[in-house]
Amino acid sequence: MAYFSLLFDLFRLFYPDYCSCCGKALIKGEKILCLHCLNHLPKTNFHHQKDNAVEMALAGRIPFVRACAFYYFRKEGSIQRIIHELKYKGNKDIGILLGSLIGYELIENKDFASIDIIVPIPIHPKKKKIRGYNQSEQIGIGLHQSMNKPMDITSFVRTENTATQTRKSRYSRWENVAEIFSVTKPEVLKNKHILLIDDVITTGSTIESAAHQLLKVEGTKISIACLAYAIH
Repeated sequence: MAYFSLLFDLFRLFYPDYCSCCGKALIKGEKILCLHCLNHLPKTNFHHQKDNAVEMALAGRIPFVRACAFYYFRKEGSIQRIIHELKYKGNKDIGILLGSLIGYELIENKDFASIDIIVPIPIHPKKKKIRGYNQSEQIGIGLHQSMNKPMDITSFVRTENTATQTRKSRYSRWENVAEIFSVTKPEVLKNKHILLIDDVITTGSTIESAAHQLLKVEGTKISIACLAYAIH
């Protein structure tokens, strides 16, 4: 075993892995993100705060138990780089890592600990075929692992392949996502406290549209957890 460990260390010396945020070579014990970047991610602590910015943005639009995002998304910031890696560079593991870290914190909060099932915001099958995966599902895998809660990716689907939300106004974003989701297996979600998850919340229009469809199922309650909250 010591021999193989030495070989692995030598391999890492000449072919190191790199931090998905800053690009520096990872040292032994680090994975995906270096400790410096991991410890300096811009946390919001919204899950500890009722009436936080996400809850205020969604108040009056949908009924929810709790809503939060874990990191601030700023232009040219570390979270923007990480989400770019997750969505466009095929770095699925970074979504699982951050989802897992988020889950460890959520499970300690009584409001979020009471959820029954994790439901990622779905993407259209055509987009999923091109990208190869749904980035929100990767976050959900991490949440599932750390919270020990089931994740469902078949009972709630996206039926319309909408254009990107980038640079759209709030009203245009809402128009773009109105009635684009459908519940396919209401019996699975009936009477469940659903944790709806996404990568970034900006205006909340996608979350709002998804939640409205899920809340049509008898007895459902919604909580929301996003990786990041976009600030301007």
